[in-house]
Amino acid sequence: MKDMNHRLCGRRILITGAGSGIGKATAELFAREGAALALLDVNDEAAKSLAATLTAHAFAVDVTSEDGVRTAVRAAAAALGGLDGIANVAGIAISSPFAKTTLRDWNRVIDVNITGPFLVCREALPFLEQNEMATIVNVASSQALVPATLNISSYVASKAALIAFSKALAYEYGPKIRVNAVCPGAVDTPILPVALREAARDPTRSPYALKRVADAIEIASAMLFLTSNESSYITGSALAVDGGRTYH
Repeated sequence: MKDMNHRLCGRRILITGAGSGIGKATAELFAREGAALALLDVNDEAAKSLAATLTAHAFAVDVTSEDGVRTAVRAAAAALGGLDGIANVAGIAISSPFAKTTLRDWNRVIDVNITGPFLVCREALPFLEQNEMATIVNVASSQALVPATLNISSYVASKAALIAFSKALAYEYGPKIRVNAVCPGAVDTPILPVALREAARDPTRSPYALKRVADAIEIASAMLFLTSNESSYITGSALAVDGGRTYH
């Protein structure tokens, strides 16, 4: 039996958006669990700083750039000697009433949140297909399951598309590659608006059964589960990690 304290021992994982927030927490947890890591982020300094502490490899990339993603994924695979898994964490949200949403803002959110994972998965596919137990975990959102915040229609649409994309890949590439989506609720990271953080913690008006926001490590733990062999019979799922907001 594998050491349960090193559930990713021998696994070579590429993580996008690794420089901060959920991506950083995921990288730190995966490193503790024995994974060899390639950390991708548009913020080169943040990726390199984290990589230095984790003995990982860092690559600066804008996930909306086809050439940039191709170069970064190939470099990551070369550095790690192959790829066993992908964690697509990079994402953005732009708040705007739907009627005032510009095409530029809409396209930017779609490009980062769904085209980015498409490019990363496509470029990583030849490496993942060389393994019998490869995994892809895409970070979607509980907003894609039950929208409950105003002025983020582009974000909701992009994350709903990411869930559907994950299911399509799971069907097309099973059984060799398992593909799942994680759907976080509010997470205590710097980009979470103060008003949402306060509302989540207020017992009188919180939509969350657990009456709090998540720590980034709690989302990373769900990603660890879906990347590890503990979830060996799970693919095509959209796992809500949202403190009980969407179920009620």
